[in-house]
Amino acid sequence: MNEITTIVDTYLATLNEADPAQRAKLLERAWARDGSYVDPMFEARGHAALGDMIAGIAQRYPGHRFRRTSGVDSHHGVLRFAWEFAASDGQIVVAGIDIGELASDGKLQRIAGFFGPLPASST
Repeated sequence: MNEITTIVDTYLATLNEADPAQRAKLLERAWARDGSYVDPMFEARGHAALGDMIAGIAQRYPGHRFRRTSGVDSHHGVLRFAWEFAASDGQIVVAGIDIGELASDGKLQRIAGFFGPLPASST
């Protein structure tokens, strides 16, 4: 496993971590201090806001887990990968892709999350 895949997997472990102290340690390992996340439902910048966002997701969806469903594709400090969010019974609630940018130290600087499949072409 390469360093970028390790960062992505640490990011996903952060999303699944219920313990705030452990989550903070994972955030420190995976994210730049001023890293930002955005998707159709959430927006957060910095470790405290990211931790609060994750805690809110865990509270709203107890027992649910994120997991990576593809390899990590990367070049020039940009990355993408597919993921799914599943209930404790295995039912997939939503799946999508994340596109990210790495900081100069190799940690996540920015993630933009997209839900569901790509839209159909209008042409």
